[in-house]
Amino acid sequence: MLDERDRAIVDRIQSDFPLAVDPWTPLGEELGLDGAEVRQRVARLLEEGVLRKLGAFGDTRRLGHTSTLVAARVPEAEVDAVAEAISAYPEVTHNYLRAHHLNLWFTLIAPTWAHIQARANEIAAWGSVEALHLLPAERLFKVKVDLRVGGDPQPGAAS
Repeated sequence: MLDERDRAIVDRIQSDFPLAVDPWTPLGEELGLDGAEVRQRVARLLEEGVLRKLGAFGDTRRLGHTSTLVAARVPEAEVDAVAEAISAYPEVTHNYLRAHHLNLWFTLIAPTWAHIQARANEIAAWGSVEALHLLPAERLFKVKVDLRVGGDPQPGAAS
């Protein structure tokens, strides 16, 4: 269960995270907390799975990489093992189970399309992957959403 301080931290760190050697002190000052406490709370929230990741999101294309969504069909009994193996690849950023005949979806990001195809071919060759489809974006849509957990939504929080 998140207390008021946890909620304030989660609300604050979703956008405009301080780029500093010690980001915890300015965050703490802004939130009326000690910087060490902010760091400890964030570490706990990550450990508990409340927060999945604390890090930057780069623009793949501007970084010179390419990406694709991948849809696969995996037998139900093997989904967990296959998902874990796929998630171990550094090129995979998201991995989702879906209620669909293509039941395992993930993203691949790599420096070249050839790299993506090689990785996809490797995964497709696993006996437990019955089908695999690369679905590159034809048009990019990005939605930024801050999920407020500490109170009423702020105007303009979603854009």
